[in-house]
Amino acid sequence: MYQIFKKELNSFLNSLIGYIVIGVFLTATGLFTWFFKDNLLDFGYADMSLFFQIAPYIFLFLIPAITMRAFSEEVKSGTIELLFTKPLSKWQIVLGKYLASCSLVLLSLLPTLLYYYSVYQLGNPQGNIDSAAVFSSYLGLFFLGCVFAAIGVLMSSFTDNQVTAFVLSFVCCLLLFYGIGQIAQLSFLGDFSYLLSQLGLDYQYNALGKGLIDSRNIIYFLTVIFVALWITKLKISSLR
Repeated sequence: MYQIFKKELNSFLNSLIGYIVIGVFLTATGLFTWFFKDNLLDFGYADMSLFFQIAPYIFLFLIPAITMRAFSEEVKSGTIELLFTKPLSKWQIVLGKYLASCSLVLLSLLPTLLYYYSVYQLGNPQGNIDSAAVFSSYLGLFFLGCVFAAIGVLMSSFTDNQVTAFVLSFVCCLLLFYGIGQIAQLSFLGDFSYLLSQLGLDYQYNALGKGLIDSRNIIYFLTVIFVALWITKLKISSLR
């Protein structure tokens, strides 16, 4: 698995893909957080909620761009057959590619800790910020990125076209993050609406942002990740 992980991560970092993704994420979140209308400075409170509101929507575009080539490129070029000849299990192949994508998500988030440091210093009095809520929100954002990556890797295993993989990943992630919550607001659902809303990624993500890390939220994210990767493993097994 380490060989696959190292190969995938190096392919990101030895090309422009990784740096473009990190650069776009930092630029977009920085502009919305510090410069655009209703930014943090205009808001007047030592709070990073604006960053955590906009970051998931940027991930919706960037993470499918990371994962779209995971298996689709291997299938299109025929190197998937070569990959199967190596002494690696299907799980090792899937996890190697998936963890490389998660690593890029983490590398995108680490520089944004400067936002937290800046807000901490600007607080009146200094340090007047809910650090517990910030770090639980970071945990939620990382898990959300990992879920998007798992879905992206899954969609990439269904097609040999990278653009198609991108579109499928984007639509699925958007549906899970935004669509379920919107559907749950339909009046005819009645009491079922609250239960349905809890199945949405946005509900679980926002729950972690309250400063209390609930094991149920973590289990939800891990379950979605496992199911997506398990289906990916079944799919690539059928390619052999």
